[in-house]
Amino acid sequence: MWSNLKVLGYLCIVTVIFQCASVKTIAKNEGWESMFNGRDIDNWTTKIHHYEVGDNHGDTFRVEDEVIKVRYDQYEGDFNDRFGHLYFNKPYSYFHLSMEYRFVGELHLGAPSFTIKNSGVMFHSQDPKSMPREQNWPISVEMQFLAGLEKGKARPTGNMCSPGTDVVYEGKIDPRHCINSTSETYFGTKWVKAELIVLGDSLVTHIVNGKEVLQYTKPQIGGGVVDRYDPKIKKDGQLLTSGFIALQSEGQPIDFRDIKIRNLKGCMDPSAVNFRKHFIKSNPGSCIYK
Repeated sequence: MWSNLKVLGYLCIVTVIFQCASVKTIAKNEGWESMFNGRDIDNWTTKIHHYEVGDNHGDTFRVEDEVIKVRYDQYEGDFNDRFGHLYFNKPYSYFHLSMEYRFVGELHLGAPSFTIKNSGVMFHSQDPKSMPREQNWPISVEMQFLAGLEKGKARPTGNMCSPGTDVVYEGKIDPRHCINSTSETYFGTKWVKAELIVLGDSLVTHIVNGKEVLQYTKPQIGGGVVDRYDPKIKKDGQLLTSGFIALQSEGQPIDFRDIKIRNLKGCMDPSAVNFRKHFIKSNPGSCIYK
């Protein structure tokens, strides 16, 4: 487990959100790239339980008004555990991810009760092409999104859930499938901003509406929940250094917008033409020289 001093040191490096003195010279907008062009999801791949990779059954993930919408109006019958994920086609290791989401509409008929106003974004995920047709969830780590259901009853968002994975929390591997964050409870259809800062297989930070709400370390393969996976993929104890990012579909309609990412791994040689000040993990092989 990292000491508090090391944790604070990394936070000073990776994000201006915490306004540490060591990053005052880094441009706040440097390095951000849009993952969604507002028109289509051509750079994304679907994988829905019971269907082959690439089959966007029932137009589950669709684009309207510059928003990625998750809908079930073309589903016949009840939900039938058709849990789905929309994967960005490029994997990442060290990154800062930002997006906004809002819950809309009603839970689809037959969806599990725990999925009401429940969704999320998966990261360090296995490649969807490695998932058998009947695998229910990807081996990944999830930043879980929830909304309030009852006034006066807390239901935080920005939690951590771990399908087929484990994390180290407060100094040890935590046996819980989900760990709650310290976020506020958000009701209704308001947009909520969610951010992830992921440093390979070390520190992970969840941020909701600009406030840090959860930290943990050492994401790794392990645990349960995932069924009918390829056993060659699930190597328990293997640290997760990188993987794919995916938006979730669990039976609850939800909207996503303003999805962008800042890669924190790259060329750190100032003499290279693609040197960037915001990189914190060196990738010498990526350097380009005149």
